[in-house]
Amino acid sequence: MSEPAPIQIFVDGDACPVKAEVYRIAERHGLMVYVVANSYMSVPRDPLVKLVVVGAGMDEADDWIAERVGGRDIVVTSDVPLASRCIKAGAQVIAPSGRAFTKDSIGMALATRNLMQDIRDAGEITGGPRPFSPRDRSTFLAALHQAIVRLQRS
Repeated sequence: MSEPAPIQIFVDGDACPVKAEVYRIAERHGLMVYVVANSYMSVPRDPLVKLVVVGAGMDEADDWIAERVGGRDIVVTSDVPLASRCIKAGAQVIAPSGRAFTKDSIGMALATRNLMQDIRDAGEITGGPRPFSPRDRSTFLAALHQAIVRLQRS
């Protein structure tokens, strides 16, 4: 029986508020982390953390991540269309708030996102996302740990 593929974590790096938490948990489990961004940012000097700087195009980071993820990977993003693409590739997807995107929930998340976009395009001012809180950080840590354990057992 062959060894399963290693678990990897892909972080949609631009504006991700939980990168430090990802680094800490990934180090504890010995997992490779790819931080994908449109510009340079500081990441730990660790062979298990790699910064990938892609072009400045609209979906460059999303495309890079979606083209590489598979069934033993975890993606950290709040980008709903990217989450959908990654779920279709078999990856576990977690928002920085700790919300897990799943096959069952992604359709509603996409519909809500599209509805809100239509409302904004019509000129309505929406409040935007609520501020990131310490509870979100805690929920994220629990969700990431749970996703890693689930993948390790499979």
